[in-house]
Amino acid sequence: MSNVNPDKLKASNRRAGRKHGGTVLIFLFLLILGIFMVLPIWLMFVNSVKPVNEMFIFPPKWYTLNPTLDHFKDTYRVLGQMWVPFSRYVWNSILVTVSVTVLQCVFASMAAFCLAKVDFPGNKIINAVIVLALLYNSNVIYLMQYMVMAKLHMINHMSALILPAAASTMGLYLMRQSMSTVPDAMIEAAKVDGAGLFTICWRIVIPNQKPALMTMAIFAFQGAWNITGGTFVYDESLKTLPTVIQQAAAAGISRQGVTMAAAVILFVPPVLFFILAQSQVMETMAHSGIKE
Repeated sequence: MSNVNPDKLKASNRRAGRKHGGTVLIFLFLLILGIFMVLPIWLMFVNSVKPVNEMFIFPPKWYTLNPTLDHFKDTYRVLGQMWVPFSRYVWNSILVTVSVTVLQCVFASMAAFCLAKVDFPGNKIINAVIVLALLYNSNVIYLMQYMVMAKLHMINHMSALILPAAASTMGLYLMRQSMSTVPDAMIEAAKVDGAGLFTICWRIVIPNQKPALMTMAIFAFQGAWNITGGTFVYDESLKTLPTVIQQAAAAGISRQGVTMAAAVILFVPPVLFFILAQSQVMETMAHSGIKE
């Protein structure tokens, strides 16, 4: 029989106990944090099936006694009575969302590659300006943005919703930080083989940036889907679904049920896109360390 030191065994048990205790505390903290994050979503779904008379009960209840789908029917009826067909609003939202998401990914990826892996005069200054731009709210540049768009004759055109949102400071910063981790030796080897910067960017660097690219696509899709642009576009046939739903829900207390139902409708597409994109991110990260 092997001799086991009792003191070492007790010390090992104490370390194991502390480890399990720390794991339990982390689990409880994450559980409480998750509950606080789920509660607003739960309340949104509950209010979307509440009758109007239950929505104004104080204190508010986290459940409904008489669930109903009348709010969704009213939402479809109200949107169906607009000046243009409901399908037109849906098409506008899809067009804006897909265009903004694709353009953000393309522009941010190319610009991030140049800022991260190409040495040119002013590189550090531009990187500093990008970090500084993260501190500014979009409302700060709203007036200047409107003036520029008016000079370019973009007001009341679909480009007024797509082009300003195609540039994302956060997406550029995220891609630049991710591309900075790519070994310079890989790029130098590609240059020795005769590859140009465009080939290196799209065939070597970007295929290895799928987690960051999918993360940026998730944020871009969510932001683009919620674009209203009511001050840039006033033609009814160019408005997006969030804009029209806001107009339908602005009729007062009687439309509060429509507001909640509309919130659920607008909530579903970003969640579905997040689930699909997250699976791609996790799959890429799981296989990124495998060497053949």
